[in-house]
Amino acid sequence: MRSLLGILLAVAVVAYGGPVASAAVAPDRLDTARIDSYVDDYLDRHGLVGAGIAVVHDGEVVHAAGRGEDGDAPATAATPFSTGSVGKAVTAVAVLQLVDDGVVGLDDPVVRHVPGFELADGRQGEVTVRQLLSHTSGIPSPVITPPAHDLAEGVAALRDLELASDPGRVYSYSNANFHLSARLVEEVAGAPFGEHLDDEVFAPLGMSDTVAVDTTHADHPGTQHGHVTAWGTALPGPALDQLVAGAGGVVTTAEDMARFAAMLTDGGRTPDGGQLVSADLLAQAHTPQLAAERYGLGWQLSSAGTEPARGGHAGSTTRYSAQLHVVPESGYGVVVMLNSFTPTYEHPYELSSGIIDLTEGDDATPGAPVATLIDWALGLATLVVLGVTALGLRRAGAWATRRAGWSGWTYALRLAPQAVFPALAVVLVGVVPVLQNNSSTPYDVLTFWPAAALLVLALAVSGVALVGARTWRRLGR
Repeated sequence: MRSLLGILLAVAVVAYGGPVASAAVAPDRLDTARIDSYVDDYLDRHGLVGAGIAVVHDGEVVHAAGRGEDGDAPATAATPFSTGSVGKAVTAVAVLQLVDDGVVGLDDPVVRHVPGFELADGRQGEVTVRQLLSHTSGIPSPVITPPAHDLAEGVAALRDLELASDPGRVYSYSNANFHLSARLVEEVAGAPFGEHLDDEVFAPLGMSDTVAVDTTHADHPGTQHGHVTAWGTALPGPALDQLVAGAGGVVTTAEDMARFAAMLTDGGRTPDGGQLVSADLLAQAHTPQLAAERYGLGWQLSSAGTEPARGGHAGSTTRYSAQLHVVPESGYGVVVMLNSFTPTYEHPYELSSGIIDLTEGDDATPGAPVATLIDWALGLATLVVLGVTALGLRRAGAWATRRAGWSGWTYALRLAPQAVFPALAVVLVGVVPVLQNNSSTPYDVLTFWPAAALLVLALAVSGVALVGARTWRRLGR
């Protein structure tokens, strides 16, 4: 009797509309105008400048558009954007093509194909191609690095580094893995990496407006119209000069990146039906690798509990940011590229997630301007610092009088806390840019996060002013 009741209950739930997973919207019914409106609202809410967006489904481009501004003109589907580490997915495809051709093995030692690869601890022979593409090589990613202008220089700099962990044991994201992967492509193909991508990846996909640059200061419009967000607006300026070849040098348009995403949702096929990369290898690339729980081969996988599950790659320079997503369950792929970078919030990811929600038949809203609120809070703190400093300067005489009986050393120690932020400002602006002959400048340090930099500078000025005024009063002036 209980079994019968259970069966009847189950039938009733189905018949009367029990919980059923929502199905994705069919491409011919997807409201692309609604997607554009959502992106416009998001740009306005968060103080962003311009975007390139694309939606694909099972190998077909459903929508590609530009929204907002780029330089002095409206952004369009043909506007170029620097995509940062989204380029790692492109580099991985180039390596997998060589694996398809049988000239490289995923478990080959890298030194077999890049004889110039050396590490300070002599363990370069333990690193494999698979470990490079899955960030499990153990090659570290130093914050401060010497400048390099091409892949040969970038790989040569690795001889000063030691492995941070045994190869194949620990996932640790490092741009060096993909500089080295791109150098491997150069060595095996016998051509510069950018030229090889032109011939073997971009041309077969019809990505005629896409290039691979070596550094963020390349002479290309897709690297020159970037911004950093601050206090709800965006400030234009050049990016930090970095080697990005292989690790993040792809500059592309919404139209072109849509073609790349379409290939990923169509088993590696090109628009004319050819096979850019085998479906088997593409599936491997999109599968978590040993010791890399949420990373495949040049491919990030969503965290547990993310619905719907998705894979792709995020990317940024200090002036551009991007997100590529593919949703295996629905067959949709989404591309978002911004000509701005926000240090405290991943806008491309949120925008892409909103568009995925729309492809799932759900609603999408711009959300709260979190980064703007953080910057405003820092701005308010800056004003408070300046107000407190003004009050401290007015009372400097009284402050010194109350401590007139102190010894010179005691007085100096009491002033020491006010010297912390001036010292920090000197380190950030004067020391960091010259460490290991790196390519950053004081401008780069100050504009990486303008709201935070302004607060540090205000604290530094406050410290200098208060120490100076109190010392002056101590001397009886």
